[in-house]
Amino acid sequence: MTKVTVLVAVYNASAYLAECLDSLLNQTLRDIQIVCVDDGSTDASQTILSDYAQKDDRIETILLDANHGQAYARNVGLQKAKGEYVCFLDADDWYAADALDLAVKVFEKDKVDAVLFNVSMDYPDHSVIYPLPDFESLDGKEAFRMSLTWQIHGVYMIRAGIHKRFPYDTTCRLYSDDNTTRLHFLHSQRVGRCSGVYHYRQHAGSATHVVSVRRFDYLRANESMKRSLVDLNVSQEIMSLYENHRWLNLVGVYMFYFVHGKELTKEERCYGLAELRRVWENIDRRLLSRRQTLKFGYCPMPSWTLFRVQEWLYFTLRGFLGKNV
Repeated sequence: MTKVTVLVAVYNASAYLAECLDSLLNQTLRDIQIVCVDDGSTDASQTILSDYAQKDDRIETILLDANHGQAYARNVGLQKAKGEYVCFLDADDWYAADALDLAVKVFEKDKVDAVLFNVSMDYPDHSVIYPLPDFESLDGKEAFRMSLTWQIHGVYMIRAGIHKRFPYDTTCRLYSDDNTTRLHFLHSQRVGRCSGVYHYRQHAGSATHVVSVRRFDYLRANESMKRSLVDLNVSQEIMSLYENHRWLNLVGVYMFYFVHGKELTKEERCYGLAELRRVWENIDRRLLSRRQTLKFGYCPMPSWTLFRVQEWLYFTLRGFLGKNV
């Protein structure tokens, strides 16, 4: 069996793709399978993939005839995975040369089910390491809890069996990948970490930094995760943790609506407000923390109108008007 499969979803990434692939071909761990799925690129990405596949048979390419989104493309690649462990690499990012080797050594030494990489957030003029808490390993439930507050990130290697049981959530093109990460953590006995570095290229114009009606998809991605937890019949403790997370995200997305609503069209504003109200109505308030919901700005309120008044006062007093989210 191949040791590691790396999933590379590619869409119009010709400016960075060679650097990405070179970082994989130059890994100190040689026993790897590189599955590149081109998601309907219209630039030179397919040509670059073809050239690299001819140079090294560890690279396998799959060409999709239309753009389906990153999660869909990764799932197509996952079906071809032969590795004992699986990780991903975005087509504009790169791994340090020893990253995969260091992750595998943690699997073999500590018998964990997932291994986090160190993440370097690489801007054009500087880099910042994502700060992780000091731990050797976490149990899966604790890793799940910490992922909800971003104490730990979602860049990791996972045992293939877990990944194939829980492929990428394709509910929304943005935000749904968090669901997959949390399900992986929840179904891991132990989650470890290594010193291998994933270099995450930062773009000012990336989809998550742009004012768009797609920001409301975060709410639907959260609902998809809740459905998964219900289907898995998780404990009341886990369900309560996630419903509180959904409530905090509802307030956070309302802040986006408050600050950026005027930058959206009338139809987009109406859609966003309807999404906010729908989620406000379907939150299971019995599971919400009393300590959290007694805070001004986070009280569920007995009516939608009162909730909206609270949010207007809260964000106005906090001085968010005119600031970016």
